Amino acid sequence: MMIAVIDYGAGNLRSISNGLRKVGADLKLVEDPGMIGDADGIVLPGVGAFGDAMEKVKAFKPSIEDAVDSGTPFLGVCLGIQLIFESSEENPGVGGLGLFRGTCRKFTGGLKVPHMGWNTVRRVRETPLLEGVEDGSYFYFVHSYHVMPNSVWVVAGETEYGRTFPSVISEGNVHATQFHPEKSGDNGLRILENFRDECRR
Repeated sequence: MMIAVIDYGAGNLRSISNGLRKVGADLKLVEDPGMIGDADGIVLPGVGAFGDAMEKVKAFKPSIEDAVDSGTPFLGVCLGIQLIFESSEENPGVGGLGLFRGTCRKFTGGLKVPHMGWNTVRRVRETPLLEGVEDGSYFYFVHSYHVMPNSVWVVAGETEYGRTFPSVISEGNVHATQFHPEKSGDNGLRILENFRDECRR
């Protein structure tokens, strides 16, 4: 079992890699889109701006689409959850990976941004990614934008920060979290374990 962690020069590679290793996952950092095809799972990490990230990630788009279509488990983390949608207010006109329809919006209404620190996740529906994680558990967030899917059916977890926003996306073999599971203690490691187990099936 080998999980490909996409290295596009702008991700939280060390922390997510360390988290995966803690749960016993074998991984490889992938800079070449052609190396994704033989992976048992794909992780797209991310920090920074949507547009800058997509400038580098767009080369991986065909390989990611092919892998996802073939059933390979996929996990987006932090900025990674935003990149799998179609667009973001952060950089209008820049297209995302488009695995799900929808966009990303900035927190408004006088809220302090980024939304940073520990916050709870309320389970909206069951998903293997959240198996064994107690409803209302705390996770660690750092972000100024949040996803707005066109369909509520892809939302598996929600968080409150001035408004309710999706913090866990899960549909079929594609999953993503707005929080950093690798920085979220035992609850986060359980999520990485669940993803590891899906990659082994």
